[in-house]
Amino acid sequence: MTLDLLLLGFGNVGRRFVRLVGETSERLAREEHLTVRLAGIATRRHGCVRATGDAGLDAAAALDAVEAGERLDTLADAAAAADGLALIRDVARGPAAAEGRLIVVETTVLDIARGRPAIDHVQAALSAGAHVVTANKGPVAFAYDTLKAAADRAGRRFLFEGVVMDGIPVFNLARETMPVVTVHGFRGVLNSTTNFILTAMEEGREFDRALADMQAAGIAEADASLDVDGWDAAAKTAALANVLMNAGITPQDVVRTGIGGLSRTDVQAAVSRGRHVKLVCSATRRGPAVEARVAPEELPAGDLLAGLKGGENALALETDLLGRFDLIQHDSSLTQTAYALLADVVTVGRGLRN
Repeated sequence: MTLDLLLLGFGNVGRRFVRLVGETSERLAREEHLTVRLAGIATRRHGCVRATGDAGLDAAAALDAVEAGERLDTLADAAAAADGLALIRDVARGPAAAEGRLIVVETTVLDIARGRPAIDHVQAALSAGAHVVTANKGPVAFAYDTLKAAADRAGRRFLFEGVVMDGIPVFNLARETMPVVTVHGFRGVLNSTTNFILTAMEEGREFDRALADMQAAGIAEADASLDVDGWDAAAKTAALANVLMNAGITPQDVVRTGIGGLSRTDVQAAVSRGRHVKLVCSATRRGPAVEARVAPEELPAGDLLAGLKGGENALALETDLLGRFDLIQHDSSLTQTAYALLADVVTVGRGLRN
């Protein structure tokens, strides 16, 4: 089976995803009976193009063009499109959408105020007959119920494993392996950048230098305030609460304090007391409502979250039938986020095959 991919956003994550598709193409064909074709790419800086030939866009040429700062509309066998929404409409006129083989992969930058234009992209894609796979927290944090209902009406998938803890199967775990389980609450460390910074300050390094290292690795948000002020963590908290607890909240509903007010002295003083400062995300059901919070906390050394170093993440779920269980992510990189997108693409392919 051939799946057509339409990429909205072609930054660090989008480009690593395309490379990963190429690196795993033989295994995809052998183990999943899938071939992947690049139908189009939409970017803010490098233009928007769709493939005109049956072979799809030349992925290597697209990667080279963007990384050289060139526009994509110079690619052979490609036609320009006005923007991402126009590109969705153009590509959806082909047979892939009608046959359920078109997947829109949304990796645009998070808009913490409204979650747009990513929400608009998801809505347009589902309306046009495409499945949607995203690593953008906005659609799930701001409009999960609306978009899930739209996907159900369209008979298409709306998948987002890369939104929290990269490729660690949080949402897939709940959806596929936890029938009739109720999640009462959760707590976790979910932002790799802030945990790296806090660990670095414990070791005597400066805040600004640690943040610069994470930005150079492509892990920190381009707008550093999203990490430092706790907005990225708030969006992840809202996404988890919406999907796992039917909370119906947005990041603005999450009580939020970032780590910008912490100094190296503060962090090292906690260590001298046998404790560790972590940016903790949590949600708890209070009657019909869900209370969600992101804030630095001093944790005792025996706490699971206190032992997380560098870019490590962890999530502890409190449930009715399974009790508490923990998920720990020791490695966080672009590859893990790209893998989450790939895993969701495979999920779509398996559904079509079955």
